[in-house]
Amino acid sequence: MNLTNLQWLYLNNKNFSGKIEDGLLKASLLLALDLCNNEFSGQIPSWIGNILNLEYLVLANNFLEGNIPTQLGNLEFLQILDIFENRLARSISSSFNLSSLQNLYMHKNAFNGSILDAFRRSSRLITLDIRDNKFSRTIPNWINEDSRLHILLLSGHNLQGHFPYQVCELNELSIADVLYNKFSGSIPPCYTNMTIWNQEHDVSLFKLTEEQSFDMSENYYNSILPLNKFEEDDDRPSFQREIELMTKNRYESYKGNILNYMAGLDLFCNEFTGDIPPEYGSFPEIHALNFSHNFFSGSIPESFSNLKMIESLDLSDKKLSGSIPPQLTKLNFLSNFNVSYNNLSGPTPNVGQFVNFDESNYRGNLGLCGPTISKKCISVLDSPEKPSSEGEENESTIDMVAFYWSFAASFVIYGIILKFLHLFINFHIGRHDFDLNVYVQFIPD
Repeated sequence: MNLTNLQWLYLNNKNFSGKIEDGLLKASLLLALDLCNNEFSGQIPSWIGNILNLEYLVLANNFLEGNIPTQLGNLEFLQILDIFENRLARSISSSFNLSSLQNLYMHKNAFNGSILDAFRRSSRLITLDIRDNKFSRTIPNWINEDSRLHILLLSGHNLQGHFPYQVCELNELSIADVLYNKFSGSIPPCYTNMTIWNQEHDVSLFKLTEEQSFDMSENYYNSILPLNKFEEDDDRPSFQREIELMTKNRYESYKGNILNYMAGLDLFCNEFTGDIPPEYGSFPEIHALNFSHNFFSGSIPESFSNLKMIESLDLSDKKLSGSIPPQLTKLNFLSNFNVSYNNLSGPTPNVGQFVNFDESNYRGNLGLCGPTISKKCISVLDSPEKPSSEGEENESTIDMVAFYWSFAASFVIYGIILKFLHLFINFHIGRHDFDLNVYVQFIPD
C-alpha cells in the first residue's frame, strides 16, 4: 500500500484475522494505528518501530504472541501503547526504551520476570497497567516522588516483600490497585498524597484545553480509540480514558473527566499485618478503600469518619477487634460497608447510611449486637458506665452482701417449711393407723 500521507487508521472491531503484514511500511506519517478487538495472530511486527511519528498504537484483544519488539524503542513520540488481553509472554528487556510513553496497558497477558528495570526509562508514565501477568519480586525503585504516575495497577501477580515507601511518595497518585499479591508487613502511613492530586490539579491534568488539544494521550484509557467529531480548528479526534476499579464488591468503570475526581486504594488479598494506620483517614476525597483478606489487627480507626466522599469501605476477613466507631455514621455517601469475619463487639450503628445495611455486612462477629443483626444488646453494652466514685463502688459491694444474706435466709425458711410439712403428713397417717411401710410395699411397680 502506498499510503504515504495516511495519519489515522482505525481497523478495530472488524473481525480481521491472520498476521499483521507490512502493508503500512510507507505510511511514514502515521500517528495512530488501532487494530484492537480483532483476531490478529503472530507477533507484533518489528517494522512498526520504523514509523517514527507514531503516537498511538492499540493492538488490544487479539491473539498476538511473543514479546514486545525492541524496535518499538525507536518511537520517540509514542504516548499510548495498548496491548492488553493478548498472548504475549516472556520478560521485558531492561533496555526497553520508551521515554515519551505516558500510558501503558498490558494487562491480561503472560509477561514474566522482574519489573525492576523494565520501565526505568519511561519516566513520563501517567498510567501503568500491568495487571494479571506473571511478574514477580517487588515494585521497582524507580517509582518515586519524581514520577508522574497517576494510576498504578499491579494486581494479580506474585509481588512480595514490604510495600515500598516510594509508592506513597508519588505526588500525583490517585488510584492504586495491588490486590492478589503477597505483600507483607505493615503498610506505610504516608498516603495523604493521594488527595493532593485532586486538590492541587483538579481537572487540569486530563481536561483538554485549546493549548493542549494537540496532545490527547492524557485523556485516554480504553483499548478502543473512539473517533469523535473533529473540532473546527483541530484536525485530530479526541479520546477518553476509561478505567475499572474494584468498588462495591464489583468492578466499576470510570471514564473521561470523572477520573479527575476518582481516588481509590485496593490492598485486597495480600499478607499485610499490624494496625491500620489512622493516617488513612486523611483522604477526604477518596471514594474506595479495600483492606479485606489481610492479617490486620487492632481496631477500626476513628479517623475514617473524615472520609467524607467514601462510597465503598471493605474491612472484612481480618483480625480487627473493638467496636465499630459511631463516628462512621457521618459518612453520608457510604453505600458499601463490610466488616464481616472479624472480632468486633458492641452495637452496630443504625443511623444515616447504616440503616441500609443488613446482617450480611456484619456476619462472623459474635460480639456484635443490635436490630440490624437481630441480636439484642444488653444494657451494659448499650451504655457502658463505670462507677463515678469510691462511694458508689462501696454501695454496689454492700448491695451484693445484702443479696447473699437474703438468699441464705430464704433458704433456711424454705427448709423449715418443708420440715413442718413432713411432720404433718406423718402425724396424719399415724392417726388413721395406716402403716406407711406396708403401704409402700403394695405400690405396683
